[in-house]
Amino acid sequence: MLLATALLCVVLCLFWTIWWNGKLKARQHLPPGPPPLPVVGNMLQLNSSELLLSLKQLQKKYGPVFTVHFDSQPVVMLCGYDTVKEALIDNKDAFSGRGRLPLYDYTLKGYGVTVSNGERWKHMRRFALTTLRNFGMGKRSIEERIQEEATFLVEEFRKNRGQMFDPTFILGCAVSNIICSIVFGKRFDYKDEHFLTLLKNIHRIHRYLNTGKGLIFYFFHRLMHFIPGAHQTGLQHFTDFRAFVQGQVDESMRTLNPDSTRHFIDCFLVKMQQDKQNPASEFHNENLVVSVINLFFAGTGTTSTTLRYGFLVLLKYPEIQEKVQDEIDRVIGDRCPSVEDRSKMPYTEAVICEIQRFCDIVPTGVPRSTTKDVSFRGYTIPKGTDVFPLLTTVLKDPEQFYQPEVFSPDRFLDHNGTVKKHPALMPFSAGRRMCPGEGLAQMELFLFLTTLLQKFTMTPEVPRGKIDLSPEFSSTGHLPPSYKMSAVPRH
Repeated sequence: MLLATALLCVVLCLFWTIWWNGKLKARQHLPPGPPPLPVVGNMLQLNSSELLLSLKQLQKKYGPVFTVHFDSQPVVMLCGYDTVKEALIDNKDAFSGRGRLPLYDYTLKGYGVTVSNGERWKHMRRFALTTLRNFGMGKRSIEERIQEEATFLVEEFRKNRGQMFDPTFILGCAVSNIICSIVFGKRFDYKDEHFLTLLKNIHRIHRYLNTGKGLIFYFFHRLMHFIPGAHQTGLQHFTDFRAFVQGQVDESMRTLNPDSTRHFIDCFLVKMQQDKQNPASEFHNENLVVSVINLFFAGTGTTSTTLRYGFLVLLKYPEIQEKVQDEIDRVIGDRCPSVEDRSKMPYTEAVICEIQRFCDIVPTGVPRSTTKDVSFRGYTIPKGTDVFPLLTTVLKDPEQFYQPEVFSPDRFLDHNGTVKKHPALMPFSAGRRMCPGEGLAQMELFLFLTTLLQKFTMTPEVPRGKIDLSPEFSSTGHLPPSYKMSAVPRH
């Protein structure tokens, strides 16, 4: 019995060694990188709490294109503006697949817009863009919704009566309500219990994904589903969020009038009815629920985080805040800010551009995958290989931005004081998979920022010299450290 067990172990080890050597041989034409270990890949060489620092060190050693292994899977990293542009723009079709997002894949099952691929992705993206456009994305109606929400935001700031407060929750409410008005056809009061639960789940999921727990789940997701522990909380947050959205879908279904659609969910439900005889239709409940979840994550977390980080920057540099306010007073005065004002306010526009560049909210970018075998810079990247366009290396590329670690809005102004667009400013990524909500996010950033700075001067809790702009986490996302500020009425 003992001999048989020993022989079995030898045979299994032999087969496993042949399998592993075969995988390594198949990857010999990939870009260079640290040699992986069986099962764990390069996990031991990557600091889960400082992932970006680990990747930057590998970039120095292996160059702008290198390979790391997350468990046994190779992942190609792209660094710097020239490299990312060559991949995502010059070869946009070849790099248009969605790479692995294990927590999303496990909870969302490949449905919706964000994690889908192939024909499903094309159908869902096309429908989402068309429907959002019909409900005012890029048109005056959505501008009016943001202006209305900005008045509620001003009132919430006023309630603090110049006292110190943490703006995280209030900014999250305002940004989320814009998506709510499009998806559900209504906004929520900032004290609504269901709305608060929704926001808490979004916030918790974002924090989970940007901690070491989230990265470990990424590496070992095949095992982590079955192991109890703190990582299971991330799965539960997704489950709770999904239940909230399903409840909204069920309510819309009960009150649906196909001749008078009220919001995104209604439009999707009508499309489901139209396609109900088509067994291959992508318009079904799973794609609806997940698409709504996708819209919330794309339209809430990044925009509210950018605003929160932006105000922290302005607290540290009050002279920049004052120059923005001077421009607001000169161009807008006391009336409600509008999108048309953007073209007349180059300094404010430059500040927003620099906030997006400097704060670098999604440093790793969202993973892509190759849709075919790709010959790239002398290497062969097989079809289906995950690719990370490291946006932080684009937004902080010293060849594109002088002193990239310094906050300087003037880099986006020419000698005449006119806004100077820079191709390396790509906080929403680029190519086929760039964020479809860029226009909405830019509108929100401008209108919320100008409305608040028109009414208030933001002052910090601590001396400006003690304000640290370093992110709280430096993993797949950059979150600003917690802080408090006061909003002192200007008039």
